[in-house]
Amino acid sequence: MAGARAAIRYAKAILSLAKDQNTADAVNNDMKAIAKTISQSKDLSDMLKSPVVSAAIKKSVILEVFKDASKESLNLIDTLVANKRIDILGDVAVKYTQLLDQSNGVEVATVTTAVALTDALKTKVLEKAKDLTGKNVEVKNIIDENIIGGFILRIGDVQYNASIANQLNKLKQEFTLN
Repeated sequence: MAGARAAIRYAKAILSLAKDQNTADAVNNDMKAIAKTISQSKDLSDMLKSPVVSAAIKKSVILEVFKDASKESLNLIDTLVANKRIDILGDVAVKYTQLLDQSNGVEVATVTTAVALTDALKTKVLEKAKDLTGKNVEVKNIIDENIIGGFILRIGDVQYNASIANQLNKLKQEFTLN
């Protein structure tokens, strides 16, 4: 819990600095790359959280992996290392992107499907999500074969579940209750 609050504070600080220096989009690209890399690399994630690995080694690894990052992103890494909070780097990156989207009026619609969305279907989802929210929408497609078919649309804290798996579960519940 404290880590999440700290991540938000660091993300707000770097966003404010990046906006002042007109580098918010460049920093956002860095933050997306950092979040993606840390979430996909168990070794990197474990190394950042390990109390056994020294802060100097963590910093050198992070700087080597993200050597093309912007000056502001590198300063964030230095600050996190200095404050012994480098373990929350991935969380800070995710929160930064969320805060930037929020400040730009962009809503992220997560669509979970059994197969990848086609371009035509993605366009329809974008239009519908834009009608529902009245905001600019970015579609993120998650593939989960367990839903069998259909889709699950999540915009903010609203979810619409039109998956086959959900419909089968509803039928199962109806039969077990009767």
